[in-house]
Amino acid sequence: MSKGVDVSVSEIYLFDKQDGIMVSAELWDAITEKNLADWEANWTPQILKVLHALNQKGVERRLWPQSRHWNWSDKVKAVEAKLSNQSFSIVCDNNTQAMMIVDLTHRAQLDVQKNEHMVYIDYLEVAPWNRGDLTDCSPKYSGGGSLLILAAIELSKQEGFNGRVGLHSLPQSNDFYANKIGMTDLGKDENYQNLRYFEMTSEQADEFIMKGE
Repeated sequence: MSKGVDVSVSEIYLFDKQDGIMVSAELWDAITEKNLADWEANWTPQILKVLHALNQKGVERRLWPQSRHWNWSDKVKAVEAKLSNQSFSIVCDNNTQAMMIVDLTHRAQLDVQKNEHMVYIDYLEVAPWNRGDLTDCSPKYSGGGSLLILAAIELSKQEGFNGRVGLHSLPQSNDFYANKIGMTDLGKDENYQNLRYFEMTSEQADEFIMKGE
């Protein structure tokens, strides 16, 4: 997206785990050139540093961060002209803390809402310094992933989809979606790289909102 893209900004709060306080942040309803510049200049070097360390330690590649190959510039370019896609980013301390791309064309699979419209999360990732598996010290900010899920739920409600959300999860994120977010695990999808498919009902969406995650 261009630097001049019209971006709606909402105030949100992240928990600064290192200082033990809540801090003000911004939810943007777009992934802009600023976000992609942050990804390239700040995210990528730290991820490469971690991969180098894992390689030096002889850690098997299957145990490396599974989103390491994601190229956000390519992902945004692939969907920026499509009306069926929406992107979001979280900015705090003038740095991008998390990003997400969603698709509005998918249909639900759970029996209780089968074939109903929903918001499908194509990609969701938080900055490496906010992930325990990508930093040597305590993660900086927590809550980014949950706030993006809330953004997907809100978009689902705005579109008349009643909060329904679905996604395929990388194995290292299965526990987050099953237990932290409270989505239903429909098992491995042989038509989608055998990744586990998770779906959220309207009721589960409301429960998640009520928890204030």
